[in-house]
Amino acid sequence: MYAAQTLTGGFANPVFDAQSVFRAVMDGLANPGTVYIAETQADAPEPFGKAAASILLTLCDFETPVWLSPSIASDSVRGWINFHAGATLVGEPEQSAFAFVANSAELPVLTSFALGNDEYPDTSTTIILDVEALIGGAHLLLEGPGINGNRVVAPAGLPDGFIGMWAQNSEIYPRGIDLILTAGEQFLCLPRTTRIREA
Repeated sequence: MYAAQTLTGGFANPVFDAQSVFRAVMDGLANPGTVYIAETQADAPEPFGKAAASILLTLCDFETPVWLSPSIASDSVRGWINFHAGATLVGEPEQSAFAFVANSAELPVLTSFALGNDEYPDTSTTIILDVEALIGGAHLLLEGPGINGNRVVAPAGLPDGFIGMWAQNSEIYPRGIDLILTAGEQFLCLPRTTRIREA
């Protein structure tokens, strides 16, 4: 039997709320590094954040393989996802279309995920990584499609060696992962086409 926290916390208006979040995510991918707010918030069991939960309900359904990092792969979170999204939970990162990671300490190396192939690069994993905040960290300079000149971001709580990890991801374009950083109700997108260096 499902616990009360499993049955609650979905979108109040699933169609309209999902459309709102979908537009924000698409805008975010088109404008890398821009901070968005998930205005129609889902509320999954802790420690799943509101933005991450909203993105999951928007992008994942019964045909979507999802991987959860250890600290969010609780029975309550699994039950919530099953009830509200019906997504298939997989045991290995490389099996996932979307991966939800609780913090940088639980992020496997990016080559652990599905990287797609030259013919079907869209079969790679999109990682949703929860960080401490989207401001207050080391300044990073973003360049690439969707950015006029450059853009500076400063997310706090990225893994050590992130710039090197991202450079390796960029080297295998058009293959590679896309990354969405979430913090509470906020998120920003870093598609694989974005180049990142120290500001």
